[in-house]
Amino acid sequence: VLKFGGTSVGSSKNISKVIKIVKTESASENIVVVVSAVGGITDKLLIAADKAIRKDHSYKEDFEALRLKHIEVIDGLLSGEVHEATTDIVLEHLSRLEKLLDGVYLINELSPKTTDKLLSFGELISSLIIYEAIKSKGVNVQLKNSQNLIVTDSNFTNAAVNFEETNANITTYFESNQKMVTILPGFISKSENDEITTLGRGGSDYTAAILAAALNASVLQIWTDVSGMFTTNPKMVKHAKPIAKLSYLEAIELSHFGAKVLYPPTVQPVLRKDIPLLIKNTLAPEDPGTLITKISENGSQSPIKGISNINNVSLLTLQGNGMVGIPGFSKRLFETLAHSKINVIIITQASSEHSICIGVSDADALSAKSVIDKEFENEISLHKIDPLIIEPNLSIVAVVGDKMKSHQGISGKMFSTLGKNNVNIRAIAQ
Repeated sequence: VLKFGGTSVGSSKNISKVIKIVKTESASENIVVVVSAVGGITDKLLIAADKAIRKDHSYKEDFEALRLKHIEVIDGLLSGEVHEATTDIVLEHLSRLEKLLDGVYLINELSPKTTDKLLSFGELISSLIIYEAIKSKGVNVQLKNSQNLIVTDSNFTNAAVNFEETNANITTYFESNQKMVTILPGFISKSENDEITTLGRGGSDYTAAILAAALNASVLQIWTDVSGMFTTNPKMVKHAKPIAKLSYLEAIELSHFGAKVLYPPTVQPVLRKDIPLLIKNTLAPEDPGTLITKISENGSQSPIKGISNINNVSLLTLQGNGMVGIPGFSKRLFETLAHSKINVIIITQASSEHSICIGVSDADALSAKSVIDKEFENEISLHKIDPLIIEPNLSIVAVVGDKMKSHQGISGKMFSTLGKNNVNIRAIAQ
């Protein structure tokens, strides 16, 4: 199973590279290709919808830009009758999309259900264009709408998959499918009531992982615009190197702390089945990329695989003498945050139980403070605990590697390096 993200299908030039990769890969075995919307289209759709809700008539200009972008891609890939026929179908889709935006403008409201309808156009159109382009190159290919395979609940914009039905649909369909290449749109699905739903953040990766797991694929390849996962952010550190092999756990840990290549929840289905994941660069297909498997022996002796970071983090400290020896403080603290849908990035607690520190994003800090102070209002008024302390504008730096636990001196080396460079450490978690 191969998945191509937005930048990989962002222009006719890049789609031509995708077609080359597909031809190479399908020479040896049957492949499934999952594609995202043309790069930037999902955001453009949301911007246009947002303007329409606000009665800002310039949503029409955004729609026009979106229409031209698709036409430009078709013009760069197809010619003759196929060009005409494909343009007609795409324009039909787009006219439905325009009517939907007009409707949003008239009632100035956008429900999650309509959002899903709106967003589904991106993947439907890109998969159609790519299918026609691959077919025109003489490849034995077919297009299948993943909405007819992936069944979800009705939690619009972030639907949960009904795996029993979905897996049955996928196996049945592919048992009778004789084509070398099958193209499917990512991210989109249908509810049990036959309404359009989408799979939320990283939805195309999720589609690809669901298919790979159901088909017991030999590998899930995620094609993006970087050559795999790097030892650290190559935009910040010039000598960052791609990592040849990682274990699932290392990859998830690096992703959690800011390596944007992978969104862990979406690759869950392949983890459960131990299907290897290969991250490759569409723009440089000869680069080896990163192979992620259950256990990784990467030949390199270093126990550290990578270093990643998250910026704009606030450290919240709840402390006070009244916390010592009293059970239930942590439970109340985390429940309060969970109710307000505030994500905790890091947790650390003093052994004296005198304080708990948690990291949240700067954007969540003030709302976290107000809900926590309210929850512990009584204890604060009795001076058992202090009002919550916020330290904003911090960064979390994570050093990641499965084998670190059996190596001495790694944290010592890290802290002395930071100390030498006058970097102050506010909290540590391991």
